[in-house]
Amino acid sequence: MIDGHTKLYGLLAHPAAHSLSPLIHNTSFDVTGINGIYLAFDVTSAGLADSLAAMRAMHIGGFNLSMPLKTDVLPLLDEITPRAERLQAVNTVINRDGKLIGDSTDGQGWVDALKQDNIAIDEAVVTVLGAGGAGRAIISAAVDAGAKQVYVFKRTNDLFDARREQPESWSDVVKVLPYEDESLIEKAFSESRIIANATNIGMAGDQSLPVGEGAMAQLTPQHVVSDAIYFPLETPFIRAAKKRHCHTYNGIGMLVNQAAGSFLEWTGQRMPTVPVIQAVHQAMIDRQQNEHAK
Repeated sequence: MIDGHTKLYGLLAHPAAHSLSPLIHNTSFDVTGINGIYLAFDVTSAGLADSLAAMRAMHIGGFNLSMPLKTDVLPLLDEITPRAERLQAVNTVINRDGKLIGDSTDGQGWVDALKQDNIAIDEAVVTVLGAGGAGRAIISAAVDAGAKQVYVFKRTNDLFDARREQPESWSDVVKVLPYEDESLIEKAFSESRIIANATNIGMAGDQSLPVGEGAMAQLTPQHVVSDAIYFPLETPFIRAAKKRHCHTYNGIGMLVNQAAGSFLEWTGQRMPTVPVIQAVHQAMIDRQQNEHAK
């Protein structure tokens, strides 16, 4: 029940209406009994400074942000955590008595999703496909979790050198390689235990695989294959990995667990991730059925 003590949290994004964050956090408030509510606000870069001023003035508990606000917000904050500093991106803002603190929980969400199934990153060889925002967050979290080696594959374009230098500066275990070199991907897959797709290949009806058949042939039942994409629930990459009897994970676990990081920082309580994942999974089934009905 909303009353005079209800604490407001929310998402700043453009567009914002499609977001699953309100479902995730409001389900969590319902299950835990916390007197809070989470709303989605359609905010562009031009309105970001005013939104943060309102956050301070109205004592709003905290916000999540999507791109490009994750980077636009940096100069507007009072403080950012070391992992947000490393990534130069913030997905979570905490309001501590008017002091706005930025953090990045995205990568830890990926680690925690695997931990829920007792899959440890410590001493594992990891391959990450893509070095965009999600990819860099996963790389950073894998380093923090003690990965033995992290192979990263990035398209060779104008951003290649910059995107290579940043994650390779985080740790000697990170190696950024050209995505176009299929033989290197095959070698990385054969050496890795954990493979994460952080590209958008396989999203929204795209039936492509992020790698060639030679790389897919390296997969065994010992491999853990994850995809940051959560719609569709089963991407072509996950489907192909299942056929090779890999342990597979779509992006729902990462999505919910990164939200759980925000929830913990805002409320001091752990998110009830099991019922939240069930709620998100059902929402994605409903969305897929609606898509097919069109």
